[in-house]
Amino acid sequence: MKRVLSERVAGLKPSGIRLFFEIAATMKDVISLGIGEPDFATAEPIIQAGVEALRRGETHYTSNHGILVLRQAVADHLKRFYHVEYFPQHEIIMTVGVSEALYLAFNAILDPEDEVIIPTPCFVSYQAEVIMAGGVPVEVATYVENNFVPRIEDIEAAITPKTRAILIGSPSNPTGAVYDREFLLRLADLAEKQDLIVISDEIYDRLVYGTEHVCFASLPRMQERTILLGGFSKAYAMTGWRIGFAAAPKDILNGMVRIHQYSVMSAPTVSQYAALAALMIGEPYVQDMLKEYDRRRKLVVKGLNSIGLRTFEPKGAFYAFPDLRGTGLSDDEFCNRLLQEEKVAIVPGNAFGDAGTGFARVSYATSYEQLEEALERIDRFVKRI
Repeated sequence: MKRVLSERVAGLKPSGIRLFFEIAATMKDVISLGIGEPDFATAEPIIQAGVEALRRGETHYTSNHGILVLRQAVADHLKRFYHVEYFPQHEIIMTVGVSEALYLAFNAILDPEDEVIIPTPCFVSYQAEVIMAGGVPVEVATYVENNFVPRIEDIEAAITPKTRAILIGSPSNPTGAVYDREFLLRLADLAEKQDLIVISDEIYDRLVYGTEHVCFASLPRMQERTILLGGFSKAYAMTGWRIGFAAAPKDILNGMVRIHQYSVMSAPTVSQYAALAALMIGEPYVQDMLKEYDRRRKLVVKGLNSIGLRTFEPKGAFYAFPDLRGTGLSDDEFCNRLLQEEKVAIVPGNAFGDAGTGFARVSYATSYEQLEEALERIDRFVKRI
């Protein structure tokens, strides 16, 4: 055979996160601050809702859209928290995590060579998902001096006749940045002026600290041009359940459902019933986890800054993004040596786009005691180098 893989797939970069942690998995006594996964178990009542669904015989396909009672609960949730109204019958789809929702969104709206503007540093899947849909990712750098919030003029300068959409993630993975209402209103004006779709990844919406999460679709005239992505993995500690959702105008959602029905049929049935329980009874558990994440956030940010790794204050998610440029090492060198010498695993910033070069992602989704020990090890390492 002349070739096995398509050029598009062969050209995809391996995930910088997974490559790095394959090394860490072979070592003992490693403190991992790299994987973006809550260390909490799913709350017992939510687990029981899944178990009870299985015992009732809920082991079959659901509607392609997902069970209606869950879609109604998602619609109620969005209305209650963000005052935005969706029709559950034809504007909401349950997906296999937000990862599938991203895949559906791009494949539904992009033609070959359409461009998608992506502020970076960003989650590692963003560029790859655009490429797999036949589109072209266009990175727009953000800077620590602006708390990793993009500049509107930089986004506007990146727009070409081929631009189809802007993808934003707030709160941000990997930086913890939260886009404020003033910035988002300016972005909304730009999207309307240029007739662009905005894909808004809001998977960390409930994990914000002393600030407001603004749902992009709730802004004036934006619901009609927004694909809103959300889910249960982070706020409800349900990563392994693989359940998320997308909310969008009917015409766009119909296209997403068309792809969804040919690729996965429907989201996991048992996970849908667990997600329903999460929305019905999960709020106290969200608040307990949020309080603990905030305690860890303060420890990590203060600790990294005291070590000499300048770290801006993240306002959302569960990541800090320290600046390594003063150490004399590249982010790859720093992270590799830290892993080998002190057995602490963090992710080089360049894994999240060129704008992340010189930084690292530190997840504080692990125990307070582990974070204290990790900071001591990082301190020893920095003093040595």
